[in-house]
Amino acid sequence: MEAPKTIAHQIGGVQNDALRFGLQGVKSDIIGSHPLESEYQSSRRTQEEMKQRILGNMYGSAFPLKMDLDRQILSRFQRPAGAIPSSMLGLEALTGSLDDFGFEDYLNDPRDSETFRPADLHHGMEVRLGLSKGPVCPSFI
Repeated sequence: MEAPKTIAHQIGGVQNDALRFGLQGVKSDIIGSHPLESEYQSSRRTQEEMKQRILGNMYGSAFPLKMDLDRQILSRFQRPAGAIPSSMLGLEALTGSLDDFGFEDYLNDPRDSETFRPADLHHGMEVRLGLSKGPVCPSFI
């Protein structure tokens, strides 16, 4: 029998690739999010569920399903990773978050910080196509 001429390997490598993503700390793996952040997320989910019920009672059961389908479509529409970030304007208009005043509105944009590493276009497309693992942008680890 002839030996195979290829070496078996995993496409995409390892999640903890220190050369690509930098060194990782153990603290972020052990400690979860802040208690107020988890409470905020749970109250936000509760509000969304209540809004879905109200819309279903008012306009019929198909309307929340249509809004959910629109949300799924608009959340997938993004630019490739690179110098110009996706604005997600359609999703913000659908969810009503255009009127929200977030920390990036009164603090500096995280992309303007000196520790920000720009996203690698090739790695971003590899992650999107499933050829590589890890975050699209290595500075948000």
